[in-house]
Amino acid sequence: METKAFQKIYTKIIQITKATCSLRATGIGYEELAIINGRLAQVVKIIGDLVTLQVFGGTEGIPTNAEVVFMGKPPVLSVSDDLAGRFFNAFGNPIDGGPSVDGEEREIGGPSVNPVRRKQPSELIATGIAGIDLNNTIVTGQKIPFFADPDQPFNQVMAMVAMRAKADKIILGGMGLTNDDYLFYKSIFENAGALDRIISFVNTTEDPPVERLLVPDMALTAAEYFAVDKQQSVLVLLTDMTLYADALSIVSNRMDQIPSKDSMPGSLYSDLAKIYEKAVQFPDGGSITIIAVTTLSGGDITHAIPDNTGYITEGQLFLRKDSDIGKVVVDPFRSLSRLKQLVIGKKTRKDHPQVMNTAIRLFADAAQAKTKLENGFDLTDYDERTLKFGKEYSDKLLAIDVNVDIDNMLKTAWRLFAKHFTRAEVAIRSEFMEQYWKGE
Repeated sequence: METKAFQKIYTKIIQITKATCSLRATGIGYEELAIINGRLAQVVKIIGDLVTLQVFGGTEGIPTNAEVVFMGKPPVLSVSDDLAGRFFNAFGNPIDGGPSVDGEEREIGGPSVNPVRRKQPSELIATGIAGIDLNNTIVTGQKIPFFADPDQPFNQVMAMVAMRAKADKIILGGMGLTNDDYLFYKSIFENAGALDRIISFVNTTEDPPVERLLVPDMALTAAEYFAVDKQQSVLVLLTDMTLYADALSIVSNRMDQIPSKDSMPGSLYSDLAKIYEKAVQFPDGGSITIIAVTTLSGGDITHAIPDNTGYITEGQLFLRKDSDIGKVVVDPFRSLSRLKQLVIGKKTRKDHPQVMNTAIRLFADAAQAKTKLENGFDLTDYDERTLKFGKEYSDKLLAIDVNVDIDNMLKTAWRLFAKHFTRAEVAIRSEFMEQYWKGE
């Protein structure tokens, strides 16, 4: 071993697996970075003086006498206001051709906030998408995933949320994005002139999958800087958490760990919780809200990734294609925001909870009428009207391309009630009926 400029250099690797190299070394820290034969690696295990490093690009072609240079620190991100409007890779290096950011170096992946320092969320985050704002309102400091099939336009939905959301900063963590997706986000952000409040950390399909594991921590370290130091409301968008979990399983398999359900590592729950639990509302106004995408394989909600996610997050948003209108909608029956009652009717109009519940009840009646129709039963006059209502409700309120504020969503709902139903069928409290009913 030799030391130059405070870096420890070793040249004797004891064991090499598909993903890891092991050697004897002292004074090394957990998660510390190193360069092995020109490839980046990270310490994943230390037993006595036996150190195991995970090599991000894989170990193929690394000889046992390769040079191992320890950097003396875990991955860090330089934080400052100059992060805004920029695109970085999983290591926090610019990929947009701009200069590197001068700022304070912060270790990524620190602990989440002590519960004593948290405040119960009470601020609403509006996304402009009615299927979310009207039925499943999101609040600052919430953690909530989109469950979507891989062929659904979840990246478009994430971009829409980024463009419309009322937040001071939006941070995108892209894991396993195709080049097309990356360019799509880039052009949307640039064309909308919204770059000044958006920061992106991107790992594309051309980068080693293992690098994805750094992306959420990079995104959340930036989020903590703006939420804690600047007291801003920050929205973190993570896509796709299934590809993140796949990268976890690649690493654990290569390290010969015994897989758990669906070939996922046994640590999956805590690995996901470590990310989602960074969502927080601080008493002094700063907040971190996390919206993630979890793609389902064949719509399977029982798979280990969505299953574990559901235990950690505060609800979920379900995307599905509505065959009646040919658009993707936020499914009102399978979506749920567990914190919406903290803001609806308090930060929004008083009639919001009743309008939301009534619309979903009538939409459920439409679904029943549809089943009757498909099975060849006769439809009543009420059934016919619910079917028409259901179609319009899907098109004007559930579809993801609807972009209006909550007052207009409520107006639209009242208009649809009056168009298709009588006062008695709508059955909303009389004080609201007097104020908002546009029928007769």
